[in-house]
Amino acid sequence: MILVTGGAGFIGSNFILEWLAQSDEAVVNVDKLTYAGNLANLASLDHDPRHIFVRADIGDSARLAALLAQYRPRAIVHFAAETHVDRSISGPAAFIDTNVGGTFCLLESARAYWLDMPPSDRAAFRFLHVSTDEVYGSLGPADAPFTETSRYAPNSPYSASKAAADHLVRSYFQTYGLPVLTSACSNNYGPLQFPEKLIPLAITRCRAGQPVPVYGDGAQVRDWLYVADHCAALRTVLAGGRAGEVYNVGGWNEKTNLAVVHALCDLLDELDPNPRGSHRALVTHVADRAGHDRRYAVDAGKIARELGWKPAHSFEAGLRATVEWYLANPQWLHDVMAGEKQ
Repeated sequence: MILVTGGAGFIGSNFILEWLAQSDEAVVNVDKLTYAGNLANLASLDHDPRHIFVRADIGDSARLAALLAQYRPRAIVHFAAETHVDRSISGPAAFIDTNVGGTFCLLESARAYWLDMPPSDRAAFRFLHVSTDEVYGSLGPADAPFTETSRYAPNSPYSASKAAADHLVRSYFQTYGLPVLTSACSNNYGPLQFPEKLIPLAITRCRAGQPVPVYGDGAQVRDWLYVADHCAALRTVLAGGRAGEVYNVGGWNEKTNLAVVHALCDLLDELDPNPRGSHRALVTHVADRAGHDRRYAVDAGKIARELGWKPAHSFEAGLRATVEWYLANPQWLHDVMAGEKQ
């Protein structure tokens, strides 16, 4: 059995669905169910005894200790986090509470649980912390992609909170020997993503005939990673990663935000035509956000060399699959938007 935190969110729910599609090993899913946590993501598992959902806060140490003692997981996969940069700018406190304080609480609970294990189980235990390339800061146009040894230079309250969590995780390996693993992923996209992020937001606005906002000139560059590829990478790291190591997980797909939105508009022109003309006409440039990093890109060579993982989806294939999923699931989109408004 494994324990997953934040398993009702975008990446966490995709991870659990992929995990149970490929394994009979049960999952204890611990999620607080904030605005971006959605049990509807996991509706197909409603009657599956391998999925055990527990509504709990990772900042509740007593609850965590009880869950670990009850279920005795062989690994913890830690997704639970506040993740949206815009929200971190307007309300940073929640990011410090969850991403720093919550991770600390989880590490302390995991350490006590791990020390109480029989020696054979202790050697096999892993704590996989899912982080972000944003901890490395911003790249110039000609800079080489970030590697696992790049210096940390976070530029938003979100990325700073994740950087702090990364440092805590590393310290628990260096100080206590807790067998941790850290992954730093690039921009994820795919089914089940809450429509505050660029791709689902653009799909939602296009379908409603509303302006599609693009920050500044839209030339900010991101490396785009299809969520199923990320989940495969995490399974690979959990199975074979070396304790104490960091693994960058990227899609090798650097695109400007404007290019992504244009590609999405063109797909919608094909799959869901607007009788009033191309969806590109809805693209609207708005004032750039504060501290907006210009370029992220990660070198995913280490995970390829050491563990044999590479992304299976091109950006074009992943984007098409994503748009098709949102078009086929309008009720899911309606429900999450209604919940956000409430």
